[in-house]
Amino acid sequence: MFLGQKIRSFGRWSTVARWAARVFPTVLFAALSCVASRQAPAITVTVDVDLASGPTNTVIPSQALGATVDGHDRGASNAIFRPATLAAMRSAGLRPLSYRLRTELGIAVWHWNPCGRWSDPARAQGYWTSDGRVRDPITLSYGYRLPRRGSTIDQADNNGYSRLADGDLATFWKSNPYLDQRYTGEDDARHPQWVIADLGERQPVNAIRIVWGVPYAKRYRVQYWDGEDPVDPDEYPPGGWRDFAAGVALEGQGGDATVRLAPAPVDARFVRILMSAASGTAPTNSSDIRDGLGYAIHEIYLGRLERGVLRDAVRHGAGRDRQTLFFVSSTDPWHRASDFDPTIEQPGIDRVFASGLTSGLPMLLPVGVLYDTPANGARLLDYARRRGYPVHRVEMGEEPDGQYVAPEDYGALYLQVADALRAVDPGVELGGPSFQSLLPDPMMAWTGYEGIEDRPWLTRLLAYLQARGRSQDLAFLSFEWYPFDEIRAPPGPHLLKGPSLLAEALEQLRRQGLPPSVPLLMTEYGYSAFATQAEVDLPGALFNADVVGQFLTLGGAVAYLYGYEPSPLEREPAGETWGNNTLFLSDDRRRIVARTATYHGARLLARQWVGTADQPHSVYLGRPDLAGDDAARISAYPILRPDGLWSVLLVNKDPKREWVARIRFTGIDGGGVEFLRGPADLYRFSAAQYRWRAAGENSRPSRNRPPAHTPWTSAGAVTVRLPAWSLAVVRGRGPIPPPR
Repeated sequence: MFLGQKIRSFGRWSTVARWAARVFPTVLFAALSCVASRQAPAITVTVDVDLASGPTNTVIPSQALGATVDGHDRGASNAIFRPATLAAMRSAGLRPLSYRLRTELGIAVWHWNPCGRWSDPARAQGYWTSDGRVRDPITLSYGYRLPRRGSTIDQADNNGYSRLADGDLATFWKSNPYLDQRYTGEDDARHPQWVIADLGERQPVNAIRIVWGVPYAKRYRVQYWDGEDPVDPDEYPPGGWRDFAAGVALEGQGGDATVRLAPAPVDARFVRILMSAASGTAPTNSSDIRDGLGYAIHEIYLGRLERGVLRDAVRHGAGRDRQTLFFVSSTDPWHRASDFDPTIEQPGIDRVFASGLTSGLPMLLPVGVLYDTPANGARLLDYARRRGYPVHRVEMGEEPDGQYVAPEDYGALYLQVADALRAVDPGVELGGPSFQSLLPDPMMAWTGYEGIEDRPWLTRLLAYLQARGRSQDLAFLSFEWYPFDEIRAPPGPHLLKGPSLLAEALEQLRRQGLPPSVPLLMTEYGYSAFATQAEVDLPGALFNADVVGQFLTLGGAVAYLYGYEPSPLEREPAGETWGNNTLFLSDDRRRIVARTATYHGARLLARQWVGTADQPHSVYLGRPDLAGDDAARISAYPILRPDGLWSVLLVNKDPKREWVARIRFTGIDGGGVEFLRGPADLYRFSAAQYRWRAAGENSRPSRNRPPAHTPWTSAGAVTVRLPAWSLAVVRGRGPIPPPR
């Protein structure tokens, strides 16, 4: 995710149709706050901790509770990486750090070191490899947009466009040469490359004109989606790809080719060109083998053929809003010095390690996979080793599912980058793919391949690695968690279903074949990928705490909170409230103006729920004795800390009622039952400490205090009052679990 920019993105969730389908009736926060203030009488809940079943997980907080840094607008890094701001960020107590790669989302190559070399140095163009030698510290780094881009939209600022419909026959899209058999060692038919045109609505189509570039497709087919129309190619509604009557096994000769696809027009919205054999020819005067690998197309025209004239249904123009939407399977990472993107920057590697944000711990290091070269990633790891920076894990690529990349294509690129990284450090742990979402089904974009069964993305990736004896190269699986797109819907129902959504998603990963031995890394999490008030108000703090507790209880390894850096408020075009995923509300110059509820919640977990950061904590399952409509209102996450104290995180997601919780231990030797007894420490965070005043772009907390600490001095059973919409931690002595 890209803080402050991607949260406004017009990526795969952001078409008008999708917003229209997902927007719920408006419910104002003010109304909810008013209801919450008129609380009904408190209800008692008992949380059972079954000691006989033993812990569900063992975690070390300094390895499990982390945060992220990301790319930003030009100039933001200098504003963020100031001593006072860095000290405020560190005060949250989040230790491990994940570096997010915005360039991979924006169809750009990351020049992580401004110094390096081009494959064609005389013309400052080609394929870039940053310099791995140690020179002056790298404080800033930048991306370079890909001029052979094929997709109209991206997952970042979305300020580029497709060359397939830009109206300029001098430009062209080209697929990634690293998916050619020269690099994959596999027949090109195993990695078919494709182009999809989204005409916006069903239109009569019986002909196509393709102005091929060099290299071109020697064998291809043209298809249309027959079935229910999805909103975009990440969906998979009933239906499938069907060949046009005359669009099967076409033999390409290059040049400017018009093909009649059917005797009569077919009403189609989505049309796909599926290419399975390439010419292998290179442009005149080419000296780089990669120039002749893959497929290149200058322009595409689609529509109906009438009296020898193609009535084109494609809009052509050099801009996202001026052209028909196109999606492609891959993009050539070739670029030029002139493709420098001056609007976005990544914090330099040396600056991040010098900031203290890594806490002296290994940082999760990213390398580009989709829009980069194996050599560039390898040099980054080599640089980190030369600098003596602790790097234990490398995350490969970012959000390939959100960019419609087929699992076999990602797998082929993954293994090439893995080989390059292992040549630098054979012991480094590699993983990915940083799923944008956990999809249960195949995606429309990459289904219907000949000889490849349509199965979930992860299932196919695992099968690809296993077939090549490379399963061990996926040492961890990473994913992002932003479950709520419906930002105009009230947060209350979202909070109630949050834990079940996460549990279902993790179970889904295992059902799709992920071995239990592979650790899970939640490399970003937040209430929504879109800006909304819930993220800076109490619901955001409740949601994040619930996510961490649930994730660790279910065996997760590391959870990285997104929004470490100060950020200003944003509002979505289809939203009504202002918000952001951030610990610190800032002005436009990234100066902190207020801590958010998310900050207080994160600090409560990192400073009070857990104990000694570098020692193991045993995570147990907490079961509130609730059923029916109340079953999801209270969450409980007990841990046994290394200091011998039981610490229970309690989340009250009821916006109206106060609850009173008791902690009961079962499965004690002799089958006894024991309640948590005093003395104990109670910490609570609710509307008594934090209130949000909604005033558009000038919204601010009107009350902003840390969690309240109340010692429980009685020797009797501890009861914890949980105000409506609140977090609490109760910490005290309890029974010792039986030996296992």
